[in-house]
Amino acid sequence: MATSTTEANEYDIACEEGAEVILDLDETAAVCDLVLREESVVRPCLVSVTYVSDLRIRELNKEWRGIDTPTDVISLECERPDDPDLAEGEPCELGDIVLATAYVSRQAEQFGVTAKDECRLLLIHGMLHLLGYDHIADDEAEVMEAREDELLALARIEGLPGHVEITRHREERS
Repeated sequence: MATSTTEANEYDIACEEGAEVILDLDETAAVCDLVLREESVVRPCLVSVTYVSDLRIRELNKEWRGIDTPTDVISLECERPDDPDLAEGEPCELGDIVLATAYVSRQAEQFGVTAKDECRLLLIHGMLHLLGYDHIADDEAEVMEAREDELLALARIEGLPGHVEITRHREERS
């Protein structure tokens, strides 16, 4: 496991057997910091990112969502930055983002982007879930997808590498 602290936020990256790290710690921190800053989160946050196999994400998907298939990313929220029970200045344990390495790589190939590009998008997607966004209802999905698109555009402007232009989850609802 690797740990990085930036802008008062702390990120842990872990990689389970059968998976590989797609984004290094610095890039992970840059993407997550961007989302937190643009979502006006001022409380220090702790986020873990774990790369897993398709089998492991399938198990998590079944356990947490009741869906017995692999998926690209799962976000497990712990605390909210605006939780009134957190003491002033106390870090928020925002949650965990779990990414399936092989699934992400296959999906990237399908969309004609690199695995890193796809992972950046999914990291933004996962962070938005941890901050309360969802895409179950169409109106919620439109808000979340628009925000993902804005953050992806901002990431390009700020010099983060990659060329994913729009969210992938829009196609899931079509």
